[in-house]
Amino acid sequence: MKNKKGLLILILLILTNNAFTQKSSVKEYASTVESSSLVLPQIQVVPIKDTKTERNYELYIELPEDYSENNNKNYPVLYYTDAMWHLEMLSGATEYILEDIILVGISWQLDINKDLKKEVGKHVSRYRDYSFRKSNKPEIQSKYQFGQANKHLDFIRNDVITYVDKTYRTDPNSRTYFGYSMSGEFGAYILLSKPDTFNNYILGSPSIKNEVAYLSELNTKFGPFDASNRNSSLNANVFISYGSLEKDMEPIEEFIKLLKDRRDSGLSVLNEVIEGTHGTAFPMTAVRSVTWLSSMMNHVSSENNDISFWSIPHLNNPYISTTPENRNDGISVDTLAVNTKDRNAILNLSQEIFEGKHGSYDAVLVSHKNKLVFESYYKKGRINVPHGQASAVKAYTSLVLGRAMQMGYLSMEDLNKPLISFLKDINPEKITKGAEKITLHKALTMHGGLTINNDTWKDIENDSVRLKGQGLVQTLLEQTKPITSESQTYLYGNFNPMLVMTVIDAVVPGTAEDFIKTELLDKLGITNYTWSNHISGLPEAGWRVSMMSRDMIKLGNLVLNKGKLHGEQLISAEYLATATSGILKPIEDWMPKDYLYGYFWYQTSVQVGNKSYDASFAWGGGGQRVIVIAALDLTIVISGHDREDKIMTPISEIIIPAFVTQ
Repeated sequence: MKNKKGLLILILLILTNNAFTQKSSVKEYASTVESSSLVLPQIQVVPIKDTKTERNYELYIELPEDYSENNNKNYPVLYYTDAMWHLEMLSGATEYILEDIILVGISWQLDINKDLKKEVGKHVSRYRDYSFRKSNKPEIQSKYQFGQANKHLDFIRNDVITYVDKTYRTDPNSRTYFGYSMSGEFGAYILLSKPDTFNNYILGSPSIKNEVAYLSELNTKFGPFDASNRNSSLNANVFISYGSLEKDMEPIEEFIKLLKDRRDSGLSVLNEVIEGTHGTAFPMTAVRSVTWLSSMMNHVSSENNDISFWSIPHLNNPYISTTPENRNDGISVDTLAVNTKDRNAILNLSQEIFEGKHGSYDAVLVSHKNKLVFESYYKKGRINVPHGQASAVKAYTSLVLGRAMQMGYLSMEDLNKPLISFLKDINPEKITKGAEKITLHKALTMHGGLTINNDTWKDIENDSVRLKGQGLVQTLLEQTKPITSESQTYLYGNFNPMLVMTVIDAVVPGTAEDFIKTELLDKLGITNYTWSNHISGLPEAGWRVSMMSRDMIKLGNLVLNKGKLHGEQLISAEYLATATSGILKPIEDWMPKDYLYGYFWYQTSVQVGNKSYDASFAWGGGGQRVIVIAALDLTIVISGHDREDKIMTPISEIIIPAFVTQ
C-alpha cells in the first residue's frame, strides 16, 4: 500500500493538469503546442464490438502488479465509463488505496458519424448510451438519439463483462461500476433496472435533474423489499456524491431518499458531499469512493467508520477462518479441531449465511475452552468495528450489577430490598402507592410493575432536567399507577433496566459510567466501544451500545468461567449463577416456548441426540447473541441486523453438536 502523501501529490497533479467539468457543453480544445500523448504501459487497449448494434468500442484494461505472480487468485473488477476522462484518476487512486483490483474502462463509440464527432467531440455517443429517455424535441432526438441506455447496458452485460470474465481471473462477487455526471445517471439506471449487473455502484454527481420520476417508476417495477424474499433486495452497495457548490442537488437527495425508503437490508447507501463544483469535486469523489470500495474488500476496516451502521457497505465476500488471527487483544486463539464432517458443515453454513439463506447476519464467532477457534464476518461485519448490541445490553447491565456486588457495594440480600431504599434523592411523599414492592429482583426479572400512560410519558421523556439522575425514577414512580401484585407481572421493556442502572449509579463510588469503564470493560480489555447515555445522564441499560464481536466473546467467556478473569473473581459467582438461570417463563407470543428468563439473561436447553445442554445467553434484536454452554466449554457470538432472527436453528443443529464429542 502506497503512502498517503504520494496520493495527495497525485491528486494535486491531476487537479492541475486534468481539471474539467462534465456538462453537456464539453468541448475539445486543440493544443497549439506540439506534445506527445500520455503513455501508460500497464494499460491494455482491447477493441470490442457490441454484438447487437455492431458499434465499436475499446476497453482500457489495467491489471494489478502481482496478477501474473498469483495464478490462483481472483480479483475484483472496477468498470468505469467515460474511460478517457476517468482513466488517470482511477488508476492513480487504486494504485495507492486498492492495488488488488482490475480496472476496465469502457470508451465512447469509435465509429461514430464523423461530422457529429467533429461538431460535438469524441464523447458524443455518451448522450445516446447513458440516457434512458428520449428527448421531447424531435431535432435534438434525431441528432443525439437519446434514450438507448438499455442497449448500452446489454452491451456491458453480454459483451464487456462476458469478455473480461472469460479472459481474466475475476471475482464474480465483486464487480463495481463507477460513473460521474451523465455516466452516474447511467449507473442509477443500471441499479434500478438490472441491479445484479454489479455488486457496488459509485454514482458521482449523477445528472438526474429530470429523471427522478422515471427512476421511481423503475423502483416500483422492481418491487418493494420483503425480508422473507431474498430476490426482492437490490443487493448492492451504493456510494452517491455531489459537490457542495453544485446546482440542482435536490433531485440527487430525492434519489437517495427513494433508495433509503426501500428499507432494504441488502442495500447499503452512503451519501457524501464533496467540497467543490460539479467539475472540481470529481478528483476527491474518485479518491473517497475508492476508499469506500476498499472497505468492502477486507474484513479489517481502515476507516474510522463515523458513518451510520446502515451506510456501512456489505462485504463482497465473507471472511471465514478456522484459525483466527492473534490480534494481541486479550483473546487466545486456536484451530477449529472438530471432525471433517462437522468442519465442512460449519463452513457450508458460513457460506449460506453470507448468501443470506438464514437472514442478515454480520458475524459468527466460536470460542472453545477459552480459545477463539472460528471467526467469520459477513455483510456489515468487520473485525475492528463495533456492532450495535440492541437488547443484549440488558445482560451486560446485569454483569455490571454483579461486579458491584463482588466489590461489596451490594449483597445478595439486597436483591429483595425495596429499590427506593438505595436512592436517597427520592421524595417518598410524591411517589405512588406500593412503590416499595419494586425490588432489584423484580426489576431484573421485568416484574417492576410500572404502568404509565404512553401519551403522558411522551410529554415527559425528553425533559432532561426533570429526569436527571434519580429524577428518572422519581418521575416514573410519580406517573405510574399503584404498584400491586397484579401489576407486577412480566413486562419486557427498558424501564426496568434503567431502574437497575439508577441503583448502580447510587451505590458505586463516582458514576455508573466510570464504574462500567474501569471495573468491567477496562479489565476485559474492551476499549473500542460506544455506550450511549440515557436522557437522565446515566448510561443506557437496555440498548444503544456498540461493541466489537471479539469483545462479546470476552463477556461470554467471563460468564463461562463463572465470573473469573485471570484468576480474579470479577463477578459474584453466586449472583451470576442466579442471573443466568431460568427463574421464570416470559409470556410474549414471539418468545420461543422453551426460553426461560433470569436477570436479563435467557436460558434454554439445546438438544443434541439424546442429551440436552443448558445454554445461557444475552439476546438483542436483529440477532445479537452471546451464547454460553458451560458443559461444552463453549461460547458463541452472533451479530446481525435480521428482522426475523431465526439463526438459532442452524447454530443449534450444526455448530453446537460439533463440540459435543470434543
